[in-house]
Parts: sequence; C-alpha cells; structure tokens
Amino acid sequence: MARTIENLWKRFCNENIVGKYIYVNVAVYLTMALIGVVATLFDALNPVNEIFRWVELPADVMQLLCRPWSIVTYMFVHGSFTHILWNMFALYGFGRIFQEFYSTRHFVGIYFLGGIAGGLFFVAAYNIFPHFENVVQHSYLVGASAAVLAIVSAVAVRSPNYVVNLMLLGQMRLKTLAIITVAVSVLLLASENAGGNFAHLGGAMAGWLFAVRLNRGQDITTIINNLGDFALKMFDKLKKMFTRPKRAGMSFTRGGAKHSADHEYNARKKENEAAINHILEKIKKSGYSALSDEEKKRLFDASDK
Repeated sequence: MARTIENLWKRFCNENIVGKYIYVNVAVYLTMALIGVVATLFDALNPVNEIFRWVELPADVMQLLCRPWSIVTYMFVHGSFTHILWNMFALYGFGRIFQEFYSTRHFVGIYFLGGIAGGLFFVAAYNIFPHFENVVQHSYLVGASAAVLAIVSAVAVRSPNYVVNLMLLGQMRLKTLAIITVAVSVLLLASENAGGNFAHLGGAMAGWLFAVRLNRGQDITTIINNLGDFALKMFDKLKKMFTRPKRAGMSFTRGGAKHSADHEYNARKKENEAAINHILEKIKKSGYSALSDEEKKRLFDASDK
C-alpha cells in the first residue's frame, strides 16, 4: 500500500498543471466515495453528507458567510461518477489546448477565477430571481464546470478557429463550441440544473474577460496568483513555526535509527583510514619517493589534522 501511494505521489509530482488538477479532483471524489462505501458496509452513519455541507457552495448568503471557503472548495467536489467523468474529460482536453497559448500560472489563475465567477453568478441568481425564492436555502453547487468553461472560453477567444474533434459531433471550431455551450446554458436557466447553468455562464464570462484583457496587456489572474503565493508563504511560515528545529548536521528518523549524518561521517572516516594505511604500507615497501603527488598531499593533510 505504501509503495502504491509513493508511486502515485511521484506520478502526481511529474504531471503538468492540468494533470495535477485532475489528480486532485479525482482524489477528492474517490475519498468521498470510499468513506460512503465503508460507512454503508458497517451500517454506520454516512458522514459524506455532513462533509459535503462544509465544502459545497450554498446559494443562501447567510450560509455562505458562515462558510466563505466554499467559494473555492466547491469546484473540487463532484456529486456523481458521470459528473466528474465529463468535467475531467473536458479539463484534460481543453486544458492541453490552453497550455499551447497560455502559461501554467495563467491556468491556475483562470481555473480559480472561473470557479469563483461561476459561484458568484450562482449565488446572485438564486437571490435575485423570484423563481428561486422557495429553494434558495436548500440549493448548493458542486463541480468544476465553471472553471472548465472559463478555460474553454479563454482558448476560444485566443484561437477561435482552432479545430477540435468531439465525440459524436465530429470536428468543430472552438468559437462555435463556445457559442453553443453558452446558448445551451442560457436555454436551461430554468431547468432542474439552473444553478449549474448560471455557474457555466459566470465561468465562460470570466474566461472571455481574461483573454480580452490579456490581449490588451492586463492579466486579471494576477490577483488570484498573488493571493495563492501569499497563502503558500504564510503556510511555510506556520510550518517552520510549529516544526521542531533539528540539531545542525544531523537527520533524525523514528524508531531509534542511527543519524544519517553520523553514518556518513563514519563511512568517510573508515575510507580515509584505509587509504592512509595503504600509503604507509607503500612507503614501507618502496620508500617515500614512490608516492604520487596526490598520495603525498593526502598523507600531509592527514598528519596536519
């Protein structure tokens, strides 16, 4: 098991940014699913619904104020296998195209920017339109759809005539795909998945705005990336603050294992003693003049210590 986890971690580290985000989304989904399976097998209370309550994005503003982090966490959580399958399939395909025109930092920024914009569209719609008045307190949003739509929209603006091959639909230009996706989302704003479609529009608008502003020399993902950099720096500081400092020159392991620094020192000492003994034996047999310059220097250094 440990070997499998280690191999997965190595693969994760070697993946590009798109692969890393897919790994994270899939890992979250599988963890939730596994918790549900174990709870069911033991006839225990399933904690998944309670976990979802803390990470999904609520439409109700008061609930959102109590769980502000959900504007970010919701975009890494999926409600079903087909939900995550289609989102990750789209993220993989359009994420690779995105990388042809934009940087890794742009990908990170637009993923979060699109997800946040989609979440805000969802919350705003459910609190503005009377149609949702009776369900706003019980409506929640999950999934990476808004983030993915932001990526699709950004590449469609950057290269509108880029041709992609879609299952069942065949070849299609990116601008055509983006227009159809937005149009379908608009037509489904009053459907059962109205919240998801409002989020799609928010994500698509964020991607469009990013690409247009970048063409004019302004990167609107900078603020997202700067906040991420700040959060990482704060995490590192907290980690150093609560990490017990190690003694200089020593590396400790659990279970009473030897210090790696001591082990390396003893190995070098043993090797050096063997080399000096060899030099002394050579002097005994052939005299000092038989030594090479390197051997003379090594003997001098040893006698100087």
